[in-house]
Amino acid sequence: MPASDATTRFSSRVDNYVRYRPGYPSEILDLLRDKCGLTPSAHIADVGFGTGLFTRLLLENGNSVAGIEPNAEMRQVGETFLANFPRLRAIQGTAEATTLTDHSVDFVTAAQAAHWFDRMGARREFQRILKPGGWVVLLWNERITHSTPFLVAYEKLLLQYGTDYAEVRHERTTEIIGEFFTPSSYEVATFPMRQTFDLPALEGRVFSSSYTPQPGDANYEPLRHELDELFRRCHTDGQVAFEYWTRVFFGRLS
Repeated sequence: MPASDATTRFSSRVDNYVRYRPGYPSEILDLLRDKCGLTPSAHIADVGFGTGLFTRLLLENGNSVAGIEPNAEMRQVGETFLANFPRLRAIQGTAEATTLTDHSVDFVTAAQAAHWFDRMGARREFQRILKPGGWVVLLWNERITHSTPFLVAYEKLLLQYGTDYAEVRHERTTEIIGEFFTPSSYEVATFPMRQTFDLPALEGRVFSSSYTPQPGDANYEPLRHELDELFRRCHTDGQVAFEYWTRVFFGRLS
């Protein structure tokens, strides 16, 4: 995918992204403290920080964070969302060209973003900006697709109406991890997470995704209609649930 497409494809979805995308389990901080020696004094580059959902956890831990984000709309929202955290420095940059100085950070993190990177270009850049012994942490919220009748039917809707869902779904893109870290080793940790939605929130969550059609697209209204019907069939007390595994991949780059 061209880098320009990966950068701009969320521009029309920022509002829904902020309101309806899931956050990240706080247990991730415990993992990084135990396994990687994370302390509040660590300097972190959070690459593709977007609207700041994961960045907030790092800032609440007391860390100084350079938030790297190429999408101007998302970066502006992230700065507003995190305006009360003076340790954030929002930077227009990319995973392959962060603008940070050599050996200046203890951690590089990327939440729900690394599947958009040029893997080898990002790997070289992370090696350049990391201090000796620094850590790379890549994480995704991976939606479970077959645990309930609602999620099974929802997956079928995305495959039918999504623009390029099969190509960019995170269940596939996390397969790049081995290539990214090789020849270095890495570890994996997994945490469960859950979101519940009424109908308007479900629609907002669906259309926050880069692979769903936007207003004016031929598939937009059909998807919205099918989504409403699915909600009416499957809701319990006016709510449906998304279930996730939050997968965290962490290691050092040789």
